[in-house]
Amino acid sequence: MQTLVCTTPGTLTYQTGVIPERTAGNTLLRIRRIGICGTDLHAFEGTQPFFNYPRILGHELAGEVVETDDTSEFLPGEAVTFLPYINCGHCVACRMGKTNCCASLNVFGVHSDGGMVEYLSVPTRLLVHGDGLSFDELALIEPLSIGAHGVRRADVQPDEWVLVIGAGPIGLGVMEFARIAGGNVIALDINESRLGFCRNRLNVAQTIVATAPDVTEQLMAITNGEMPTVIIDATGSQRAINNAFQYMAHGGRYVLVGLQRGEVSFSHPEFHKREAAVMSSRNATRQDFEHVVTSLKNGLIDPITYITHRVTFGQVSDEFAGWLDPANGVIKAMVEVD
Repeated sequence: MQTLVCTTPGTLTYQTGVIPERTAGNTLLRIRRIGICGTDLHAFEGTQPFFNYPRILGHELAGEVVETDDTSEFLPGEAVTFLPYINCGHCVACRMGKTNCCASLNVFGVHSDGGMVEYLSVPTRLLVHGDGLSFDELALIEPLSIGAHGVRRADVQPDEWVLVIGAGPIGLGVMEFARIAGGNVIALDINESRLGFCRNRLNVAQTIVATAPDVTEQLMAITNGEMPTVIIDATGSQRAINNAFQYMAHGGRYVLVGLQRGEVSFSHPEFHKREAAVMSSRNATRQDFEHVVTSLKNGLIDPITYITHRVTFGQVSDEFAGWLDPANGVIKAMVEVD
């Protein structure tokens, strides 16, 4: 089979690999769609934490079952996606049900080779039924689940003001699930075209350009002087993360979905007087995947609108670098595998 390997930062190379043999407890999938996410782009440019080269990228995946050991649950030819997080099952986090932050977590395409291949063997226990969803929709479930998990961490309540920083694919998912939870969403981004996407495609009424000199004043006006009670960062920008502490209401919660290499810093007195909470949000759980599937089936989200660029597997190496350029307007690139 053909594989695409990120051999070093900035270099993607097609190689010939062997179709994996299915082992006990695993299912062999034929990969049909690969969504390109920020992790893949950051790995390509050499800025992704927890990363080693060479590596086969890709963890936003949809495929067909080729062979499985659980034919009572999954049938050959069935369309599926899967949780790309292999957890140990026995560490302190797993015992609490927090499989998404297992102490020895192995993420496809990050810690081990991922889905930029034609065939992939995955643990059967991680499979998620397609339930009639398209391959495109199935490949978008994982990034949407990350947004859903961040919103669940924030415990968004009806009519709360929720400031979402970053209008990339993960941020869009955060906005969608904050809306589904009943929150009033405010989008903050440096890119006006992405904010336009939020207004026109997601019906986010309140958007703010992050470089504006009066961001605080705009937030005060929108929230009747109280500021957002929930802030969720989806940028992975150290500057954006540190800067946003000043936007939080008294008694507010700040959830970091985005990840950056440096240190988080803030004024302790300002943070303390608000009795604020700050927390991280890592990956997602099966509960989040199921919430996304239900939301898609009920028509609460139309994620296909996120797909702005579409290529075949053979075109990826030529097109990939261009997806890093904001001028190209990439929201979500989707790879079709024949």
